[in-house]
This record gives sequence, C-alpha cells and structure tokens, in this order.
Amino acid sequence: MTLRRNLLVLVLLCTSLSLSAQQNDLKLWYDKPSGKVWEKAMPVGNGRLAGMVYGNPERETIQLNEATLWSGGPSRNDSETSLAALPEVRRLIFENKRKEAAAIASKAMKSNRDNGMCYQPVGNLYLNFPGHQSYTNYYRDLDISNAIATTSYTVDGVTYKREVFASHANQVIVVHLTASKPGSLTFSAAMWSPQKSNVVTKGKDELVLSGVSGDRDGIKGRDEFQALVKVKLDGGQLATSDTSVNVTNATAATLFISIATNFVKYDDISADESARANAYLDKAWPIPYAKLVSNHVAAYQKYFNRVKLDLGTSDSVKNPTDRRIDGFASGNDPQLVELYFQFGRYLLISSSQPGGQPANLQGIWNKEMSPPWGSKYTININTEMNYWPAEETNLAEMHLPLVQMVKELSVTGQQTATSMYGVGGWLTHHNTDLWRITGPVDGIYSGLWPSGGAWLSTQLWDRYMYNGDKAYLKSVYNALRGAAQFYLEFLVEEPEHKWLVVSPSNSPENNPQAYGNGIAIDAGVTMDNQIVFDIFSEVISAAKILGVDKEFAGKLKAARDRLPPMQIGQYSQLQEWLHDLDSPRDHNRHVSHLYGLYPSNQISPYRTPELFDAARTSLIYRTDVSTGWSMGWKVNFWARLLDGNHAFKLIQNQLTPTGKNRGSSNNGGGTYPNMFDAHPPFQIDGNFGCAAGITEMLMQSADGALNLLPALPDAWPAGTITGLRARGGFEIVSMQWKGGKLAKVTIKSTLGGNCRLRLPNGAKLVGPKDSYGAGTLKTAKGLNTNFFYQNEETAKPIISSQAQLKPTGAKETMLYDFATVAGKTYTLVGI
Repeated sequence: MTLRRNLLVLVLLCTSLSLSAQQNDLKLWYDKPSGKVWEKAMPVGNGRLAGMVYGNPERETIQLNEATLWSGGPSRNDSETSLAALPEVRRLIFENKRKEAAAIASKAMKSNRDNGMCYQPVGNLYLNFPGHQSYTNYYRDLDISNAIATTSYTVDGVTYKREVFASHANQVIVVHLTASKPGSLTFSAAMWSPQKSNVVTKGKDELVLSGVSGDRDGIKGRDEFQALVKVKLDGGQLATSDTSVNVTNATAATLFISIATNFVKYDDISADESARANAYLDKAWPIPYAKLVSNHVAAYQKYFNRVKLDLGTSDSVKNPTDRRIDGFASGNDPQLVELYFQFGRYLLISSSQPGGQPANLQGIWNKEMSPPWGSKYTININTEMNYWPAEETNLAEMHLPLVQMVKELSVTGQQTATSMYGVGGWLTHHNTDLWRITGPVDGIYSGLWPSGGAWLSTQLWDRYMYNGDKAYLKSVYNALRGAAQFYLEFLVEEPEHKWLVVSPSNSPENNPQAYGNGIAIDAGVTMDNQIVFDIFSEVISAAKILGVDKEFAGKLKAARDRLPPMQIGQYSQLQEWLHDLDSPRDHNRHVSHLYGLYPSNQISPYRTPELFDAARTSLIYRTDVSTGWSMGWKVNFWARLLDGNHAFKLIQNQLTPTGKNRGSSNNGGGTYPNMFDAHPPFQIDGNFGCAAGITEMLMQSADGALNLLPALPDAWPAGTITGLRARGGFEIVSMQWKGGKLAKVTIKSTLGGNCRLRLPNGAKLVGPKDSYGAGTLKTAKGLNTNFFYQNEETAKPIISSQAQLKPTGAKETMLYDFATVAGKTYTLVGI
C-alpha cells in the first residue's frame, strides 16, 4: 500500500513538473523588479513602437521608442576630396606603403562632418502607486507565446496586476491595470523625455508629449514627434494636474500609448506627427480591452506559431530566468535553449514588420540620446546578422524592411559611387542610418570599407533562394545589378598576380600586425573577394532567370574569373589578407575571412575540403573567447563545420551572465538578465545570430542538399522541431530525432523539383499515397538537378608549402534524391 501511494505521489509530482515546464518554457520570468536596470526590463514592440517594462511596484517605468525617431534629418556624408586622392592611395598600397596611404586617406577619404545619426528615445511613462513600496508575492514575466508582459504583486491583501503589449494590429502600446478588490486602484501617470520637449494634459484623461530629436555632428534635429497617453477607467475618478493624469479608487484602467513622428521617408519629413498620433489613438480607443488582446495575439501568433522546438525538459524551469542563465553552462536546461531560440524570433517579430524600418543595432529598444555606435545600422556584420534567422525560421515577412532599405541605399549610394570613386552602380560603407547615408563613417580604419552594400544585396538574393518568386527577384534586380556594377568598374588590377581586387578597403575592424598599429588599409582582402564572387555570381544567375543583361553578365563572368582565389597560409589557416600575414595570436572578434563559410557557401566539407580545414584552423586560432555577437557568429561557423558539440559550447558561453568568466570564455560578452545579448553593451545581433546558429545545427540547405541534423550536439539526443524553411521552397513540416538519429521528417515542397537529403542515417519514403506517388527514394549521385541547390564552383585555393592540412572529419551520411511536386507533402522515416 505504501509503495503504491509513493508511486502515485511520484507520478503526480512528475505530471506537475511536466505541466509547469509546459507553462513556463516560453516565459521569461522573475521574482524581483528591475529597479533602475534597463537590462532587466521586459521588451515589447510591434515593429514601430517599443517599450521596456521595468515592473517596479511603487513607480512603474515604461521606456518608449518609435522606430523613426533619429537625431538630425535628411543628409549625406560623402567625402568631396576622395576621388582626387584615389589613384595615389592605390599606388601607395600596391607599393606596400600602407602607412603613407592611410595618412592620405584619413585626410581625403573620410567624412569630415556626418558620421551617422543616432536612434533616440521618445521618453518614459511613469505610473506612481502611493503605498506600494511594501509588497509580497511579487512576480513578473514576458510570455513570448503571446507577446504580453505581466507584473503582479500583493499590497495589504489586494493583488495588483499589470499587462503590457505593443499591438501591431491596432498600432498602440496598451497598459492594463487591475486590482482584485474593487475601488483599490489609485495612481498617477506622468511623462518625461530627454529630448527638447514639453508635456501637457488634455481634458481629464490624456497626456501629450511633444518634441524634436537631437542635433548631431552639426546637423540640426528635425525629426518631430508626439506621444499620447490616454486613460480609460473601470470605476473610480479621473483628474489632471499640469503634467499628470490622476486616478483614484478605480477597479481597472487601460492606458493607450500612441506615438508618431513627421518621418515619411529618408528624404522627406513632411508628415504631421500630431495628426498621425491622434489617428492611431482614435482608431484604437473604442476597442474593448478583450478585443485589443485578441487582435494583438492573433497578429503576433500568425508569425510566432509557425515554428516550435522541443529539446526535452528539466526542472530548471522552476527557477527565475536570471538564475537559469547563471547556471546554464554547468547545468542541464534544454528548455533555456528553446526559450533563447524563440526569444530571438520574438525580438525579430517585435522589431521588424512589413512597411517599417529594419531592426537596428539595438533592434528597436534604446534609452540613450547617444547610444553605443549610435544604435545605427552597422553593415560590416551586425545588420546582416539581424536577419540571418528571418527566412529559415519562417519569418520571411520580417525581412521586408531590410529589402526596402537596400532598395533605398541603392539610390542614395549611386552618388557616393560617382563622387567618391568615379564609377557607376552604388555602394555603401560600413554604417548607415535612417537617412540612408552611404559615405564612410568614423575613421578609415573601419570606415573605408566599400562592401556594405554588396553584402546586404547578397541577402536579397538569398531571400529568392528560399521563395523562388520571380516577381520578387525582378523587384530587387536593379539593386543587385547596381551593387555588381560598382565592383565591375571599381576593381583594379594588382601588380603581382594581375588579379582584380577591391582597393582601398580593409578586413573589417582588424589589421595585420605587420602593417603597424592602427593601419588597416589594404587591397584584395579575403572577405571582399568572397563578397564580390557572390554578388557577381548572383547577378549572373538573376540575369539568366529574368532573361536580361546577357552582355553585362558576360562581363561579370570575365571579371569573376580574375578574382583572387582563397589562400591557405603558413599556419594552415585561411588567409585573411592577400598576403600571408595572419597571426595565430590574433583573437579579434571579427572573423570576416570566414564569410565564405557562413553566411556564404563557398567553403564546404564535401566540395572544398582543404578550405574547410583551413577555415576550422582559423577559427581555432581566434578562440572561443568572444563578445556577444561574435559568439552568435561562431555558433553558425561551428555548425557549418559540422561540430555540434563545439557549437553548443558557444551557446553555453552565450548564455552566461555578462562579465562572468571574463577572459576564459566570454570576454565580458554573454547575456543580460532579460536575455538581451551583451557585447557588452547591449547589441541585438547576438540574439539573432545565435537563433540562426541553433537552426543551422538542426538543418542546413546551403551546400547542395537539405542536410538534416548536420551538427547535433550530444546534449540534444532527442527532440522535435516544426516549421523551418529551407532553400528551394522546402518546409520542414515536422522533424523528430531520437538517439541522435532521424526518426521521422515531413517535408512540404512549395516549388517542386528534386529534393536531395543528407541524413545521419538511412530512411525510407512512406508518403504521400496518392495519384502523384511518392516517387522513388534513390541514392543521390552527381549534380543536384534543383537549381536552388547548385553551388558555384569555388576556385582551387593556393596552399602554402608550410601548411599541414587535416581531413575534414565529416561523419558518414546518407545522400538521397526524390522528386517532388509543388504543393505536396512527403514523409520519411528513419531506418
């Protein structure tokens, strides 16, 4: 009897833990308020509006942003003296006089005024609750399954609850306050802004904050904004003072926050911000709270619910999120990986919506007037990383703001190409902003890098590789063509090998010790060569698909054949520069020369084994010690290197509190209590990069086949995932694995064509059972007939006689082909 009772208790306990895990695995939750720490607050956003919810009982703070509120106004930052200096700078570089070249370029080729504008805050909403300094039963969370932040606590036997969300459906931020005892809700609402601004009240229920953005680099702030807060009560009374709305003895209150600016587009700030803000408010105001919630959740879950991940459970979910982060590296908490992956998707949905601005360096959340690096678009890695998860984690619509920005840059960048370099096409350097500047930003060490536009353009092509939509390809073709045209006219012959190279340029934010401290200016760096190869290849293919520009494509092919091949140096490393100058002691956070490994597909264990090993050696030399975003990139690198355990080690480093184990694993980088990525300071790219890396560990589609479980770590022996997208229009409807082997996968084909699968174990095709038939699962041989899986041939590398290369170590896999029909779904089971 006792045994049976104990077994029953054990079953009930396990069931309770399982239910608790299910309830908490998509929640960031905490048992303490944020206090004054922004990196503990909860982010909400709808792609245009954003809030950081602190969850403080006595004085709640909601810090507010609007995506188009930036310092300055429409402007350009091209150097007017660059073109005249260009021939001399190139001559000095080719004569190995880089110090002299850098001196001239520093004077003649950098922007002397505008180094980019800053993304800036609107201000804060404060809710003051008298008598709430002493409380019990405190709890707050961000539920990313419905994008609602909740705070609750008890004062004098009354439970107070706050719910906050940023509604995409209704274009307002909603704050809903309730008290468990009728008539117990008393508070005042006030606003403050660091901008040039003023706050007034309107009627008995509304706050109005009006202002203009800050000046920067001598450019006057002209971005005007208005923020409205209007209060709707259930019971109680409303009154106002000069600058606050006061509520007494209510049972519930709903606050509507509406914000707008005068921004229309990068060269137009003619909108009426007050009319806009009031229009948003007037439209949302009559909607009952329950309907606001259902509208919001439906609009959000339309995207979020497409992908689900299950890596197993543990009882770690019973702990607050900050404690889980602190213990992750040494514990067992697979659900924290799930949460971090889905949090990345949550952040992309919340910061990048169709018709809006792309996610910037901090996504859409910023409290500083002069944030780190301006919270701009840093396009020598960071902005691109923001969108790595967009297509493969089934958030393709979130990619559209970036697509639009590239189209706009392809217009503003034409003047930069002409005035700075005397060529056609378009370019941008390593930063841009709301006003779509395309000239160099900051000093030439990082700023004189003309490949930002081309890298962004490759992501437009990659989007086509997922959707196969020719109408879309036609809509972006001019941007792609212009990026290629710039290089076609800008490339110059280097004297030693007669290769065509980009000059002047640099390997982003790094330099060889041989050049001297702070000297990065160079020609023919590896990353540039890889990017030029990609953009030329992509435009050649796009022109053929669209039936245009045959002569232009021929010129691109001829120039592509003269690009420098990748080189393997004396330390068995992939060279970062044209000459063998790498140091095994170089631990720079940027690993730019591995662009060809990820996000590109020029380096492969199956097609280019020597380059694969050299890339791995370079990454080992760089070490795992990283800033936050660099860890995210390295997760993807190790996934492409088919080393799931090493990729997982980087995830462990990423999910470590910032500053913990500094120097041994994370160099101060890691994760803040609210799961924001820590460079430090906060940069959102690491969140997105790691989410993409987790996807790459489970599925890859860049190397000639749809590769399932390519880098599965020992820590994830079993699991399921649904909804991932692959190139060629394939969707993983569901995938299940057990014991590190594929158990079952269901794949939908939206475009048809051959599906080539690379699997860790054998499989058989079991469906569909209809008139089309499932086809025959054949052992794959030769070139994949599916265009979307046909890789351009990588040039044979030049290998140093001192290099000692090793085998790839790639595990044996099964390679299958089967024909698919557009719209049909196919199921395979492991054997």
